[in-house]
Amino acid sequence: MTLNYKIIFHFLGLLLLFNGGFILIATLISFIYRDGVTLELLLSGFTILLIGAFVMFNTRNHRKELNKREGYIVVAFGWIVMSLSGTLPYMITEAIPSFTDAFFETMSGYTTTGASILNDIEVVPKGVLFWRSMTHWIGGMGIIVLAIAILPLLGIGGMQLFAAEAPGPGGDKLHPRITDTAKRLWLIYFGYTAAETILLQVAGMSFFDAINHALSTLSTGGFSTKNASVAYWNDNPAVQYIIIAFMFLAGTNFVLSYFAFKGRVQKIIKDDEFKLYFRFIFVFTIVAALIIYFRADVSQSSIDHPMVLGEFESALRHGLFQVLAIVTTTGFVTADYTMWTPFLTVFFFGLMFLGGSAGSTSGGIKVVRHLLLIKNGFLEFKRALHPNAILPVRYNQKSVSKDIVFNILGFFITYMLLFIFGALIFSMFQIDFTSAIGLSASSLGNVGPALGDFGPVNNYAALPPLGKWWASFLMLLGRLELFTVLILLTPFFWRNR
Repeated sequence: MTLNYKIIFHFLGLLLLFNGGFILIATLISFIYRDGVTLELLLSGFTILLIGAFVMFNTRNHRKELNKREGYIVVAFGWIVMSLSGTLPYMITEAIPSFTDAFFETMSGYTTTGASILNDIEVVPKGVLFWRSMTHWIGGMGIIVLAIAILPLLGIGGMQLFAAEAPGPGGDKLHPRITDTAKRLWLIYFGYTAAETILLQVAGMSFFDAINHALSTLSTGGFSTKNASVAYWNDNPAVQYIIIAFMFLAGTNFVLSYFAFKGRVQKIIKDDEFKLYFRFIFVFTIVAALIIYFRADVSQSSIDHPMVLGEFESALRHGLFQVLAIVTTTGFVTADYTMWTPFLTVFFFGLMFLGGSAGSTSGGIKVVRHLLLIKNGFLEFKRALHPNAILPVRYNQKSVSKDIVFNILGFFITYMLLFIFGALIFSMFQIDFTSAIGLSASSLGNVGPALGDFGPVNNYAALPPLGKWWASFLMLLGRLELFTVLILLTPFFWRNR
């Protein structure tokens, strides 16, 4: 079947219209704060709006059918088009004059990775900083709508489980129509963002800092308005506890938030993925806090170090904050965790492979995949003893089909191979071993901070240009669940059938 190119370009034109509209919001922020780049941002927004309108007008007579192949193209190229057009505000304002750097920053924003090439964030005009945070917010919610509306239809593994809990055939639904489901999730997402903004402002942040950090938190992105990230507020525990709470919510399946607002708390308590996600956070936090308290060299990691009573609170807060920041792939930092102990450096590196819940804004492999891999692993022991027994993997008291289990196994193997291959490519740019594996894990998992020369107190400015393009590709792969992008690289995908 010949590809319906008109509908593909029509969707891409629509995305450009959205992008242009959001840039105009950043223009308004620029005007309010009089940062000197209002006209440049206005030009950026209108340029993208005009291109989007031109593309949509010229493809208005498209065949209104979208098959699987076209769906893959729209999803993958949609993220690329958004990232390409999103570079315009950086380049026209000269906040980031290099196209390679501007594309890296934009891709990092839309994929909610949070890796940055900016050496001095605090001198960047406020309108540009707001646009930078906005790319997180758009990308974060975009992946939720993608997970609910597009990926289940394309049969992307892992998300089929999420579809069973949300809009797919059978099981519980937020609403029978996908568009209404997306609206409800957008409302929750917007509500959480507004609530965090208000709370952060009450806790002592300026309105500008509060809204930017809310946009970054709910998207599990990690862009900050301060060079020191959230460590800037180390003397204000209230700010950090608020961000901790919303990082936890952002790393949770957004469908569960909907159930909570509907009073269906039992759905949350009985959810297998949520229970494991909560246990992971609890156990990992205790481990990190105890090591920070008893072993870490806090004087070199920029942790505040008050009197005896405050020491344990500080250790617990920083441990919880960094565990959540890495597990949910938000990437905010309150300290240089690579300076705590060698054990904690390896510990946090391992957490980069965990990820939050399916149906959340976080990246990574996702808790549900780990859960089913663990369950299937234990069942293999039983099958070895009882080869004739029928022992299905269960999730939320329901049997999981072998197709989904095999898909998850394939995803995990592909993910780990890409991590190794990614590190090999980075090593070709004369990057040391620790930095290379950190870069690969962080980019693929959309985490942000890595290890070595690209650790939590450094940025990605020193990465060679080709390394930035490679990191951008890994970010896109990780954000779109690998197969959505990799299938486009296969020759049979493009054959007309």
